[in-house]
Amino acid sequence: MTHSIKNRFRGFLPVVVDVETGGLEPRNDALLELAAITIEMDENGKVFPAEEFHYHVLPFENANLDPKSLAFNKIDPHYPLRFAIEEKEAMKDLCQKVQAACKKNRCGRAVLVGHNSWFDQHFLNAAINRSHITKSPFHSFTSFDTATLSGLLFGQTVLSKALASAKISYDSEEAHSALYDAKQTAELFCYIVNRWKDLTTQGPTLSPDE
Repeated sequence: MTHSIKNRFRGFLPVVVDVETGGLEPRNDALLELAAITIEMDENGKVFPAEEFHYHVLPFENANLDPKSLAFNKIDPHYPLRFAIEEKEAMKDLCQKVQAACKKNRCGRAVLVGHNSWFDQHFLNAAINRSHITKSPFHSFTSFDTATLSGLLFGQTVLSKALASAKISYDSEEAHSALYDAKQTAELFCYIVNRWKDLTTQGPTLSPDE
């Protein structure tokens, strides 16, 4: 039997996205860091994290930078060794690479996966709009939220607790780096999807902790 991720998610390619920002308002606050990880499927029908894309982003013109957010994520937006690039350049590169991944996996569009995905999706959409990208590879409003999925499977919605339930490592010192959080969220998403496959294949007698 040939397995295909395009058949698993109705033609969508899951792409885990995590952002670090200069506030909570996507239209006014800066996008400072973004990581994205594509999800693919092996010959056994199990999903796994595949390609990684990571960007340090310069604040867009007149962007707001909330000191509380910067203290939380420990980002100095103007630190030269961040090697940050313009938001438009980052969004153009991301969209091209995600579009290529969709084509590779024969998917019509990407669907964003995130932990509390609405936050990442709103910032991503705002950045794409500011960059005047007319054809985004991402679905504009559909997303897969690992907080919701974790609540269903584990009874946990906090990322660190959901990862603990899945027996996936979590380093609080590394947290709030976009790439680290995206990697852990990707592992969590894959665990949940693969666990669901096991449960539905093997029958209803298994519990999530077995």
